[in-house]
Amino acid sequence: MSDEQINEIEEEGGLGFWDHVEELRRRIIYSVVGLLIGCLIAGIFIGNIMDLVLLKPAANAKLDLQNLKPFGQPFLYFKVILVVGIIFSFPFMLYQLWAFIKPALYEHEKRWVSTITFFTSLCFFIGVAFSYFVMIPSMLAFAASFGSDKIKNIIDINEYFSFLTMILLASGILFEMPMISFVLARFGIVTPKMLRKYWRHSVIVILIIAAVITPTPDPISQLIFAAPLFLLYEISIWVAAIGLQKRQAAEAAGDYQKA
Repeated sequence: MSDEQINEIEEEGGLGFWDHVEELRRRIIYSVVGLLIGCLIAGIFIGNIMDLVLLKPAANAKLDLQNLKPFGQPFLYFKVILVVGIIFSFPFMLYQLWAFIKPALYEHEKRWVSTITFFTSLCFFIGVAFSYFVMIPSMLAFAASFGSDKIKNIIDINEYFSFLTMILLASGILFEMPMISFVLARFGIVTPKMLRKYWRHSVIVILIIAAVITPTPDPISQLIFAAPLFLLYEISIWVAAIGLQKRQAAEAAGDYQKA
């Protein structure tokens, strides 16, 4: 962007280009501080997090874990602290994202930033909880029971943690589907009719996602993962209809005026 274009933007009023850059820098700093606080909390309770949370699914499935690297456990603990810190600080970092976008929103849209942040965080944590209490136990049970009794399953701890991280974060992100539909509908990008039209396509996409994310060839585990996604897609259509109604009501009331 040239200096002349920047000056034109600043002359139109509102925040200038460098003001936006400064605001972005501040929000990134806030997010990093929030992440560090989340990592600090995770570091304080790392023993309980490892023994009572992360290693418990493997213990319940009677899987033996082992470390194959000289400094495997210290690096593993650092990775656990980072991932758990991201999960802990997710709502705060999400709010910083919305706070950066907020100046570009219409006045009535600014009022539901906090609400969107809350429900988006709630959907994320519901997805994480679903994967931890439902998906992961079924997958590990299949892994422990499959194959010959003469082959002992001893899993590398780093492979185990990578499996947990992928499933937990992927589930948390995919459970954001209703909130994404609501936001896109509020901005007029998608409509319930559009989502309903592509229902058959979504079935194929969901089955592919379930097959890719679930590392086991067990069809039961894949269906366990796919079933809530089908439900979430239906909920997304309903939520998009609410978002579209609110947008139409705002347009009728003349609320689409810049703050």
